[in-house]
Amino acid sequence: MDKFVPIEGLHHWAYRCRDAEETRHFYEDILGLPLIHFIRADNYVGTTGDHVDVYCHLFFEMADKSCVAFFDLGDDVISEPSANTPRWCNHMALKVKSLADLEKAHARLEAEGYEVVGPLDHDGYVRSIYFFDPNGARMELTTETASAEKLAQYRQKARGLCDAWTLEKRKKKAMQMATA
Repeated sequence: MDKFVPIEGLHHWAYRCRDAEETRHFYEDILGLPLIHFIRADNYVGTTGDHVDVYCHLFFEMADKSCVAFFDLGDDVISEPSANTPRWCNHMALKVKSLADLEKAHARLEAEGYEVVGPLDHDGYVRSIYFFDPNGARMELTTETASAEKLAQYRQKARGLCDAWTLEKRKKKAMQMATA
C-alpha cells in the first residue's frame, strides 16, 4: 500500500466560541496571537450537513504560522463539554520556548484573572500550565524539558508501550466479557 501524503504540520485547530470579541481579546490581546483572517457566512450548510443561519470564523496565528480558529454562531452559546469525558482530557497544548516564558505566561494569566494550574512536570518530558479560555476550552502551555537523548529514548519506546497498553486493554475486556 502506498504511504499517505506527507502531513506538513498543523494549519488550524477549530473550536466553538461564545463571542468573537471576547475570544479575540483573549487570543490576541492576552496571548499575543494576531487575528489574521475573518470569514462570515450566512445560511451555511456545513461539511456535515448541519445548517446555521450565520457564523463567523476567526483565525489567530502562532509563531510557526499555524492557527487557532474559532466559530461564533451568533447565539452567545458556549460549547458544552462531553458528559463521558473528564474535562482535562480534551485540551489544546501550545508550545512556548522556555521555562522562563512558561512562568511569565503563568503570571500574566493570573494577573488577568484566570485560574492557572501548574507548572506540572510530566515525567521529565515537558512542564506545563493549564487554564480555561473564555469559551470553556481547556488550554495548556508547555515547554519541553527533556534532553535530546531522552526524547530519542521516548520515541524509540513509544510504539512498544502503545502495543502493550492495547494488549492489556484487550485482555481486560475479554476477562470482563467472560465473567458477564
